Amino acid sequence: MLVKLAWRNLWRQKRRTVLTASALALALFLSLLMRGFQEGSYANNIDNAARFYTGLIQLQNSEYVESQSIDDLLPASATFIQPAKQHANISQILPRIESFALSASGDKSKGVMVLGVLPEQEDAYSGIASKLSQGEFLTQADDQVLIGEGLARYYNITVGDEIVLYGQGYQGQTAAGLYRIKGILHFPVSQLDNQLVYMPLAQAQVLYSTGEQVTSWVLHTKELAGLPQTEQDLQLAYDVMTSQASGGRPLDVVVRDWQDLSPEMAQQILLDRAGGLFLMYILYGVVGFGLFATLMMMTLERQREFGVMLATGMLRSRLLQLISIESLLIGLLGIALGVLTALPILLWFSAFPIELTGETGKMMLEMGYEPIIPVLINSALFLDQIQIVLILLVLCLLYPMWRTYRLCLVDALKGGAHGH
Repeated sequence: MLVKLAWRNLWRQKRRTVLTASALALALFLSLLMRGFQEGSYANNIDNAARFYTGLIQLQNSEYVESQSIDDLLPASATFIQPAKQHANISQILPRIESFALSASGDKSKGVMVLGVLPEQEDAYSGIASKLSQGEFLTQADDQVLIGEGLARYYNITVGDEIVLYGQGYQGQTAAGLYRIKGILHFPVSQLDNQLVYMPLAQAQVLYSTGEQVTSWVLHTKELAGLPQTEQDLQLAYDVMTSQASGGRPLDVVVRDWQDLSPEMAQQILLDRAGGLFLMYILYGVVGFGLFATLMMMTLERQREFGVMLATGMLRSRLLQLISIESLLIGLLGIALGVLTALPILLWFSAFPIELTGETGKMMLEMGYEPIIPVLINSALFLDQIQIVLILLVLCLLYPMWRTYRLCLVDALKGGAHGH
């Protein structure tokens, strides 16, 4: 009965109802577009950065996190990585050896970062072969290496020349080897271009005398939204594995996500997201003032009506319920309009994302990224914005409902002083 009465009351003032619902719809529409583009860009940047180097998740020896030492390794066995393979949200798994060495060619020397990888899997994950500027890509059976253009310029060497790598291997053994250059890579990041040396994983294990061990396992998830749960599941699985295998000794495996591996990027995204949320809340604040004025007017101009309803036996609690239902219906109407307007646009830009051109697009292409502005569409994004609209509606209702609850019946029937 109250719902039917509230619906009829809304359309007694069609213009007011439509304007109020439209204001809510506009705020929801703009916030959904802003958040969809913003979160889509974040997800795309995180995925690109992860594939470029760190991965979304890494399994490491707990001591390696601090020491970065070749002595703190993990098994490279199928048994060890089985929990990750069995997880439903893991899509790609890559073993790596990462360490430092002193390189030399002619009378020059320089510190480099050596990355031992499975070439085919690494290329499928990061597209590293597309960054070749000279020579050929590696195969797992090769005993050759790839180096960055910056390092090649430093030594004035090219494909077919040799480079010496010298460092410390596993448990104090000497790591030394002479390697022929099979290809030269172009990295847009100068630090990698000047220091990175790629070699097959088997050769890196021989160089550093690690045997069937690696410094890390790089994992990629199917869904970025499920990353926190995946991290927790893996940490629990390896806690159990370690406990069962070593008789309850302290944990040896730590699961690190991209935020831990790339804290600078995580902070940049956090700051940018905070700025976007600030602008969004300003938008909702402006709309909130208009909504509050409308709801206040809706109660003040109906004091006589409310007085008659109370005089004929309606309880004050029922009257408040009626006002709440009317406001909720306006809110739902605005939410429906906002979602129905925003969803087709988001779906369109999801299927046909905006392409970046000029210097920005060129820079992204050089880094191996697709030069687009993607859109993120998921239920959580919509539910968050709808929740904000409903909370805004409740806040705007508090004072009008308090005024109505304290309504003086005699004054309301007289129509004077707004019922007070």
